[in-house]
Amino acid sequence: MSGATAADRPRGAAGRGRRASSDPVRRVALDVLLAVASRDAYANLLLPRLIVQRRLAGRDAGLATELTYGTLRGRGSYDAVLTVCCDRDLGSLDPAVLEVLRLGAHQLLATRIQPHAAVATSVSLVKEVAGQRPSGLVNAVLRRVASRDLAGWLDIVAPGRQTDPVGHLAVRYSHPRWVVDAFAASLGETADSGLAQTESVLAANNERPIVHVCAVPGLAAREELLASGCSAARWSPFGGYLAEGDPAAIGAVADGRAGVQDEASQLAAVALTRVEASPPDDRWLDVCAGPGGKARLLAGLAAGSGTRLAAAEIREHRARLVRSATAASGSCGVLMADGARPAWRNGAFHRVLADVPCSGLGALRRRPEARWRRTPADVTALGGLQRDLLGAALDSARPGGVVAYVTCSPHLAETRDVVAGVLAGRSDVSVLDAPAVLAEVPDLRCGPQGRYAQFWPHRHGTDAIFLALLRVSP
Repeated sequence: MSGATAADRPRGAAGRGRRASSDPVRRVALDVLLAVASRDAYANLLLPRLIVQRRLAGRDAGLATELTYGTLRGRGSYDAVLTVCCDRDLGSLDPAVLEVLRLGAHQLLATRIQPHAAVATSVSLVKEVAGQRPSGLVNAVLRRVASRDLAGWLDIVAPGRQTDPVGHLAVRYSHPRWVVDAFAASLGETADSGLAQTESVLAANNERPIVHVCAVPGLAAREELLASGCSAARWSPFGGYLAEGDPAAIGAVADGRAGVQDEASQLAAVALTRVEASPPDDRWLDVCAGPGGKARLLAGLAAGSGTRLAAAEIREHRARLVRSATAASGSCGVLMADGARPAWRNGAFHRVLADVPCSGLGALRRRPEARWRRTPADVTALGGLQRDLLGAALDSARPGGVVAYVTCSPHLAETRDVVAGVLAGRSDVSVLDAPAVLAEVPDLRCGPQGRYAQFWPHRHGTDAIFLALLRVSP
């Protein structure tokens, strides 16, 4: 999800020529919410740019961030409340009015902002962006919302836990019902058996994640991250956690010797390098490398072992990001190529990473809008590409070589089903014990004989990343 797109560029209400707002903090949050809803913008790309453009800093920047991400996370719950409090169908409202209502509901139900201030600022904001006419509606609806706290409203609007446990969790934790079903299936839970683990992961998705940072081996040591305010990661030997502050202020991050990277993402790359491969083991491949986080770590590890990494990326802007991420290591060659239709010969590489495009359901803590943007049809549509990329990765590995299949999603259709579908047509591949390779990390086992690894935010404090390690027969 990296690289600026037309959808991420401010325009209209958020663009140049916009009149100065009397409430620039809430206006920034609203402009991001509108861009996400109407143009599929990515909040993590647009929000930082608007904060800089509107010259927000300190507490104002923090409040704009909380209002934006909090409203996106809670949208499902807030819409259920607004539906009860509004005498019109939410879908019939002007988009700006609806987003002001959602933003107001978040302030009333999930922040310490005083109710009168939340209502008054929302009325002023809707006048600014939609005119005088809808201000009465916004005032009336939000006053109704303010009559109860969130727990009180959820007791009213959420389906009964006993009669509809999936629907109950969907509303209470603000996730689409199909996502709740997908998580439950991956965790092996059903409504009849109980959904305790599913409820835990939904709750974890609504927590503000801390920043994970990764030092590039050979260029920066983890001790440098610790000296810059990070605490040591629990499992990654290269990782640190930054609870507060801007990671760009860390010197190693600023000059490309470290980068922001989820710990599970780090460990997926590390796992690929730990498995024994047939010698000489001097050529590695990342078949779809953008935006470059895992490639940066692999390039550092490659440089330390006299190995070269080839990083392939089909899209030009993402290839540029990979070049930037790996430049400091000096051990990575980046090429624009389709990993599903390789430009290299079969059997050319000793280790291959297939970190495939996916729904991103494993990163809902950091990209909360993805839960509303994705649909089951999107997951289905990605399946063919994922199988093609894994098949090409296996073809690219030499006999005795190792392939890591990685997704930032726990959905069975993107994880175990893809691996099973590809392996069903091959007799030259064996499944390695991925959790054993990452033995320091508890509770990873999933899939047949527990040989796949699945990270979870509620268990590991990471994105829900899936890992399968496969060996091509010698």
